[in-house]
Amino acid sequence: MEAEATVYHVQVRGFWNTTHEFSQDTDAGRKVLGTLSIKRSLWMVTEGVYKPLEGEVLTFRRDPGLLRSQFSVWTDGREWLGSSLRWTTARRRIDLSTGSKPYTMLPVEGWRMGWSLYAPKSGEMARLVAAGVGRQARIESYRRIEFPMLVLMYFLGSQIYLESLLPGPQPEKVKAQASATAV
Repeated sequence: MEAEATVYHVQVRGFWNTTHEFSQDTDAGRKVLGTLSIKRSLWMVTEGVYKPLEGEVLTFRRDPGLLRSQFSVWTDGREWLGSSLRWTTARRRIDLSTGSKPYTMLPVEGWRMGWSLYAPKSGEMARLVAAGVGRQARIESYRRIEFPMLVLMYFLGSQIYLESLLPGPQPEKVKAQASATAV
């Protein structure tokens, strides 16, 4: 892991249809970056909208189908940025695609709630760690990654925190498996 990580904080408000406020520590104090509003139907999350203070609005839409964690990310200008796919709930793995870069989300190492985002060649890119019974979270970005992918990672991971409680795979094994499948 690299010594310096970019850290984002998320504070959750609401109960059923929740609002998640993203912020970052600066020299002048904590700066709010934007809010993610998550909408639910009776049974599941149907969509999310991230509204930054500066920049484009992101919309997370559930793709047709019954697979869990199957969402796509769109800008307000109708540009597709990425999508997620989870083949089965038996495996705690979510595949993310941006068209040019594939990522994989897996539970963090050890007995704690959170998710790690891996790139095939470089290993762990970012980590989502729950704090305070799911009402607060921290996103640690270890390498350069587009902010919309971090928001997508949070959007997906926040829905299934409890599934990450059991220990995840060791990072070395994840990197070796990704390299083997990329060849």
